[in-house]
Amino acid sequence: MTVVLATPSIEVKHLRKVYGEIVAVDDLTFAVPRGAVLGLLGGNGAGKTTTIAMLLGLLEPTAGDIHVLGIDMKKRRYAALPRMNFSSPYVDLPHRLTVRQNLLFYGRLYGVRNVGKRIDEIAEHMQVAPFLDRQAGKLSAGQKTRVALAKALINKPDVLLLDEPTASLDPDTADWVRTYLKDYQHETHATILLASHNMGEVERLCDDVVLLQAGRVFDRGSPRELIERFGREDMEEVFLDMARGRGRGLDALNRKETAS
Repeated sequence: MTVVLATPSIEVKHLRKVYGEIVAVDDLTFAVPRGAVLGLLGGNGAGKTTTIAMLLGLLEPTAGDIHVLGIDMKKRRYAALPRMNFSSPYVDLPHRLTVRQNLLFYGRLYGVRNVGKRIDEIAEHMQVAPFLDRQAGKLSAGQKTRVALAKALINKPDVLLLDEPTASLDPDTADWVRTYLKDYQHETHATILLASHNMGEVERLCDDVVLLQAGRVFDRGSPRELIERFGREDMEEVFLDMARGRGRGLDALNRKETAS
């Protein structure tokens, strides 16, 4: 069972990101308790990646506030970043560097002590030790995904942001990675924000889920609450209802409650 501590690790209030006339994220508000796993779900273009980029400080919000580990990311993001990390199979590590060189670079960037020992440890845990001295550009898609996760865990982060962490992995390895992430979260009480299109993964890992549609919160709840609210069998059916306009979402529910 996930241990959830009282102080939120991530607080987002009225977050907005606009590119010209395109609104990528619109009035997004949520909080993630310390030690929880939050799923951020939505179709392509819903605002998931933009939200993660703003949480990391890679994009500046048009409006709104972000606090990570109690730190205002507008004013003091460099105080939070050493305690955070990120993984996405869609963001390549430098191809000409070996896996070991990549992990060494990021380990030093994050100020990891005894970085050589930590590389050996995480390489063994993530099953990348056999190709530590191979160039990153010569790895298979599944190997790259595991290396990306190893890089994301190199500093033992308190806040871990994951974008499709098991993409390109075979079912057995993907299952192993989910187990590893759950164990890591349980042992360290780390907070995880997970963007995924794998609804089975979401049901297994997430304590809470935010459904995004066109940059706004469409609905929110635990996987079980959402399944029951939508009258469906699983999260995949819930997602399809949202994507096909069959679910009512929070806006409709709030309007109904206000009217009554």
